[in-house]
Parts: sequence; structure tokens; C-alpha cells
Amino acid sequence: MDLRRDVFQAIADPTRRAILLLVATQSMTAGAIASQFDTKRPTVSKHLQILTECELLKKEPNGREMYYHLNPKKMKEIATFIEPFRKLWDDRFNKLESVMKQYQTKG
Repeated sequence: MDLRRDVFQAIADPTRRAILLLVATQSMTAGAIASQFDTKRPTVSKHLQILTECELLKKEPNGREMYYHLNPKKMKEIATFIEPFRKLWDDRFNKLESVMKQYQTKG
């Protein structure tokens, strides 16, 4: 398996998560994205390539520029996968909260 194409490997990197947050509200060019980071443009380009390969980002040409935007279908797949784990932990924290409240009322 090529780890660069794995969605969870891609979002494990903080820079790539920051890129996803940047393009979540508006499409941006590679240059506009790179200007938000203190790294060299080729480094940001590599991150964009990884995010595009795993389909978290889509590229669309607009004139001479290439714009990157979030792929909502792929983000939905991630959310769908994570949801059962979120529910599990919510249930566990709710039970813990319930136990803690019982101890507080006894004291």
C-alpha cells in the first residue's frame, strides 16, 4: 500500500490538516496556500500532491491558475468511518460523568 494515498496517513500531518482548513471555505491556488506557511513552496506542493492523490482535494483550472478545493465526498467518507468511534467515546464519557456525579453527591 502506498501510504501517501491513504487518507488517514494524509490527515495525520499537521501541515496537511492546516491546508484542508484553509481550503474548506474557499478555493485557493497553490501560491496562495503556500503563502500561509513558513516552508518553501515545493514542500507545500508535495503536501498538495498527497492530498490530491488521496482525493481530499480536487484541482480545477481557472485560466492559467489551478485552484484547489475540498472534496466533500471524501470528507464524508472519513466522517462516516469515524462516527462509530465518536459515539463509543461519547458513551464512555457520559458513563464516567454519571459516576463522577454520584461521587460528588455523596461527598
